Amino acid sequence: MGLLSLAIWTPIFFGIVLLALGRDEQANMVRWTALVGALLGLLVTVPLVTGFDNGTAAMQFVEKAVWIEAFNIHYHLGVDGISLWLIPLTAFITVIVVVASWESITERVHQYMGAFLVLSGVMIGVFAALDAMLFFIFFEATLIPMYLIIGIWGGPNRIYAAFKFFLYTLLGSLLMLVALVYLYNVSGGSFDLATWHALPLGATAQTLLFFAFFAAFAVKVPMWPVHTWLPDVHVEAPTGGSAVLAAIMLKLGAYGFLRFSLPILPDASQEWAWLMIVLSLIAVVYVGLVAMVQQDMKKLVAYSSVAHMGFVSLGFFIFNDLGMAGAIVQMIAHGFVSAAMFLGIGVLYDRVHSREIASYGGVVNTMPNFAAFALLFTMANAGLPGTAGFVGEWMVILGAVKANFWVGMVAALALILGASYSLWMFKRVYLGPVTNDNVKGLLDLNKREFLVMCLLAVMVLYLGIHPKPFTDAMDLSVAQLLQHIAVSKLP
Repeated sequence: MGLLSLAIWTPIFFGIVLLALGRDEQANMVRWTALVGALLGLLVTVPLVTGFDNGTAAMQFVEKAVWIEAFNIHYHLGVDGISLWLIPLTAFITVIVVVASWESITERVHQYMGAFLVLSGVMIGVFAALDAMLFFIFFEATLIPMYLIIGIWGGPNRIYAAFKFFLYTLLGSLLMLVALVYLYNVSGGSFDLATWHALPLGATAQTLLFFAFFAAFAVKVPMWPVHTWLPDVHVEAPTGGSAVLAAIMLKLGAYGFLRFSLPILPDASQEWAWLMIVLSLIAVVYVGLVAMVQQDMKKLVAYSSVAHMGFVSLGFFIFNDLGMAGAIVQMIAHGFVSAAMFLGIGVLYDRVHSREIASYGGVVNTMPNFAAFALLFTMANAGLPGTAGFVGEWMVILGAVKANFWVGMVAALALILGASYSLWMFKRVYLGPVTNDNVKGLLDLNKREFLVMCLLAVMVLYLGIHPKPFTDAMDLSVAQLLQHIAVSKLP
């Protein structure tokens, strides 16, 4: 087994062990076992980063073995600069969620922890797969643990939210499966992505395939107008589920555009770029306005996630190095910032059992340490320079101005909107005198919560102050992809 296989199967192995052997009466041992599995999964990803060669755009740490010979399906893994940082991000967020859920989950702990570990492994599989059918299997497998996490440990309307999540994402994926089968036949019976990149597809075929992939990936991002499942799911999901959903699962759709739509269908991608840019700008501006009127903290952050992911899809389809690299950085940054925002809401919910902004006020008076962390993460969510939230958004805006001044100007409005809804929520929840009896008796962060907030704060600041290690790794891969798109493949 290579490093990528270890990164995928280590958390899955521990997850299956917990699901098979864990018992509620052994909850403490289950938690420690889950933490060991998550930490080992994270440690395995470290050599991927330290051993990665920034001087080549080729796939690295490649593993390939025949899996289903009759259909020429291979167990084929590898990473390049585009996917590299998404794998340790997934492993890191898994560790954070395990620690954050230590005390808040008291029933079926082994199933909860097991589901998260399995989910972590299959999400890493999505980012590492170089065989289209292997990608599809991992991509669909993520639905099962998340469906269970929402449906079992969610809020009062959890069944509705779980079904909505499952149906939206599954329906989009059925069209992707049709596209994969078509490409398999056209390529002479191969699911190898590199082979598909060289296919001479006609204009009509490219357009139909583009929208088939769009159906699957746009729902997952989610792009406007297929974003309506996300706020409902976030409101009902447990805190850990919301953190993983926002930090990692939304990136699966964005990553799909980079691996399938852009390299396989370059002409259709350029022809329909205007539509992707329009939808992205609507997400950035309109959904940002929707976020401003939310009364539920989780809903507000959920809508802000849609707006921030609008920068990602915008960056991909302006076809320049600044925009695309900025979009990938934004994917990583949003992983840290959104996880921090949802886990912060979870800290308050564990104490007050309310997500309504009106239930709070003056939290800084009773929880000063937590309020300091909340301010940092709120500023990062608003895109303050020096935090992770700034780097990617600023690169995308610069890239957009380079491509079209007016597109860049509309995208820049998001910085104003992001500051508006983020600071507005912070003011009403944390600042001023204590206005609510719920807040008077609040206790500040315990050691476990403090550790979680510290780890996230370090990553938010590190990426904001020193993004060079992240951008250096992706530069050549981004340049190669853009060069590939620029060369027309129409027969």
